[in-house]
Amino acid sequence: MKLSKPLFSSPRRRLLASALALSAANLLPQAQATQLPPQNLSQMIAKAELIVSGEVTAVKDGIQDGVPYTEVTLKVAGSAKQDLAPKSSYTFRQFGLLKARKMADGRYLLPAKIEGMPTWVVGERVMTFMNKPAAKTGLSTPVGLTQGKLSINGSKAANSFNNAGLFDGVQVLTRGALRASEASMLSKNSGAVDINVLQGLVSRAVKNNWIATGVMR
Repeated sequence: MKLSKPLFSSPRRRLLASALALSAANLLPQAQATQLPPQNLSQMIAKAELIVSGEVTAVKDGIQDGVPYTEVTLKVAGSAKQDLAPKSSYTFRQFGLLKARKMADGRYLLPAKIEGMPTWVVGERVMTFMNKPAAKTGLSTPVGLTQGKLSINGSKAANSFNNAGLFDGVQVLTRGALRASEASMLSKNSGAVDINVLQGLVSRAVKNNWIATGVMR
């Protein structure tokens, strides 16, 4: 994060540093050209506190207790791991500002640049695997950052890396558990996938506890 000159008192600087470190540690995606570790579908299902699909209805930013955030609101179409009512609103905050913000004393707080941090656009449809919010700040983000946010276009869904590595190493060990369309999807190295097939597989994996019981890994 870049400041024109020191903006916050020492405690607030420490809080900002802690929030940034937490974001960088918890929110890392996969890509060939980055230093960020991969997350496949099984890992994302296991780590997510909530898996939600819907339309982005609002994106705004602000600062609370010295921590800059971007707030995203979705109109819920479906969910797993938690029951969210269809057409209800789900809101979360991730670290960082949308644009530079002028403070009361005339100085500017600039957006932090965290590798792989997802961006959100009002009107886009998404499926996202959300981390548990941080205890101190309440901030959250998709598992694997942009890898855990899939944009939906028509009937197809892909993350910002075109799903590269999304199914690497994913196995479903119980014979007959996979439908033909799901087996075909898991064989893909990259490329957009049918959102209904993906959501159906994720829903059954969560409902039947496939990760914890070792059926899916």
